[in-house]
Amino acid sequence: QVQLVESGGGSVQAGGSLRLSCAASGRTFSRYAMGWFRQAPGKEREFVAAISQSGGNTYYADFVKGRFTISRDNVRNTQYLQMNNLTPEDTAVYSCAASYGGMWLISDYNYWGQGTQVTVSS
Repeated sequence: QVQLVESGGGSVQAGGSLRLSCAASGRTFSRYAMGWFRQAPGKEREFVAAISQSGGNTYYADFVKGRFTISRDNVRNTQYLQMNNLTPEDTAVYSCAASYGGMWLISDYNYWGQGTQVTVSS
């Protein structure tokens, strides 16, 4: 069982940056691949980024490549999402998730955080 708690969301102007954190409980954090997803009002939840158990492999949705960076600290049981050059289209609730295996699909993930709101104004 893993409990995930996100933090770091907030309001920022277009072009600004935010760093999201996802703290995990338990001693098995390093066994999970981790991901970030987002859901904007009226839209379905979508994949943002994922990182392998060791952190050696990262994957991004096309719309965030070059702007967002996912990372993890297996000592602190925490993953991060550094978001730069934000646009109003990035406004959404961002959630972190943990997976035993696959990383691309919502159905791959076994545990989810409650989410943190990111609002980008123009």
